[in-house]
Amino acid sequence: MDLREIESLAAFDAFVAQGGRTLRRCHLQSLDLRERAPVLARLEVATAVFLGCRFADGDGPGTEHDVRRRGALVFPAVPDLPFDPYRAALYTPEELYDGLGAGYPSTPDARAYAWSRTPRELDRTLAAALHDHAIDDALGDFAEGRTVVGVLGGHALRRDEPGYAHAVRLGRALAADRTVATGGGPGAMEAANLGAFLAGQPEDAVEEALAILAGAPDFRADVGAWARAAFDVRDRVGSGGDSLGIPTWFYGHEPPNAFASVIAKYFSNALREDVLIRTCRGGLVFLPGAAGTVQEIFQAACENYYAQPAQVVPMVLVGKEHWTRRLGAWDLLGTLAAGRPFGAALRLVDEPEEVLPALVELRGDRG
Repeated sequence: MDLREIESLAAFDAFVAQGGRTLRRCHLQSLDLRERAPVLARLEVATAVFLGCRFADGDGPGTEHDVRRRGALVFPAVPDLPFDPYRAALYTPEELYDGLGAGYPSTPDARAYAWSRTPRELDRTLAAALHDHAIDDALGDFAEGRTVVGVLGGHALRRDEPGYAHAVRLGRALAADRTVATGGGPGAMEAANLGAFLAGQPEDAVEEALAILAGAPDFRADVGAWARAAFDVRDRVGSGGDSLGIPTWFYGHEPPNAFASVIAKYFSNALREDVLIRTCRGGLVFLPGAAGTVQEIFQAACENYYAQPAQVVPMVLVGKEHWTRRLGAWDLLGTLAAGRPFGAALRLVDEPEEVLPALVELRGDRG
């Protein structure tokens, strides 16, 4: 039997109902199996991997002791964590901001960040690594079959600045036939996720959303008020378009934005940056930003520099003044790319409206 992931009790029950008799080479992730002991007792479990599952107490048939004895590999639940290190799905904004009414510090997002700031003992680093492995797996499932375009830019962009509205409209345009991904934080990242969320809405909905958000323009003043304004927009619009956020608790002072439909949040920023660039095979768009955005530009540039021609990912930088005179990234990119396939995948534009035509041109018939 091919390797199989079973990530919910419904999937487990369906497997059994369809006549499944062996869990050989299956991965079962974060399932509460306490009431499934009789079923487990009659299934073959040798070489099965149980990740953070809960079993019936005791050492009888179908318990943890029993499945271990019969050859299963069991990764036990890790106690006293404010997160599930074996989770099978990406986060949602509602999950990370649960309990926001009592203040942002009480939310799962804030508690996970506080946990990450405690002394890095072995059990804690292992739990963080297990969590990030699970998120990586769930992100791969989400991205499969999608054309993902990354929109990267500065976290400091306020909601009431013109650049924010421009990034909203960029995300809206890209989301027509692509999946927008961002670093998942505030500023330009939030704006692009908001644009994707509003992709199917009339222009009036965009203006209404911007007006509501302008009432809490900067997360640094009050994260709770900033997040509540976003959920107010979500409640008014109802269901929105899909998009992806990939933030990190390493930058825990930057809260995740609530407009990404799914959130792949990592403890390791090094892993998160690699995953962000690797996931966005449909192109990378760099709005004005500072050190973090510059890091992402040259991380992508390094991969493109050594990539085979068919694997080069288009890169579009937005803001000629910013990327030539203020920070000078464009000239260095051009020097690196000269004479390589990478050079044909670069564009520098001034307006967000120029991004989509540039991506279409750079990707050609690859879509």
